[in-house]
Amino acid sequence: MRFLNRKSKHITSALTPHISAASQHPFAMASEKDAALASDSPTIFDKIINKEIPANVVYEDDKVLAFRDIAPQAPTHIVLIPKVKDGLTGLSKAEERHCEILGHLLYTAKVVAKQEGLEEGFRVVINDGPSGCQSVYHIHVHLLGGRQMSWPPG
Repeated sequence: MRFLNRKSKHITSALTPHISAASQHPFAMASEKDAALASDSPTIFDKIINKEIPANVVYEDDKVLAFRDIAPQAPTHIVLIPKVKDGLTGLSKAEERHCEILGHLLYTAKVVAKQEGLEEGFRVVINDGPSGCQSVYHIHVHLLGGRQMSWPPG
């Protein structure tokens, strides 16, 4: 059981009172990037693939899983991920061996867009690295639609 101490803003646990106050601070926990880049540490996407965390799945095949984003930035906002990361934490880490999965991700985005009724158009986004606003270091494609997109996007 965890509690937020409003005065100190530390998370405390009734089950683990021996943890130091510094390690209880929310920012003391490893970031998603640190976890992803550390020797095969699982990301939140790995946990979704392994069914450890629920997701609203809209498409799945042997290589790709697509699910609704929990913080949608458009009426339709779907995240597509490869089921096997294979070192592909971001687009800047892509190697020639990743060409097949990268192509499959984009083709699947088109398939899901059609399935979602986005005939008028949609946007596909891949964020890469800190300045690209990447939040999970497991390559993923955002499929956005259902409204008029604006330009420039950022």
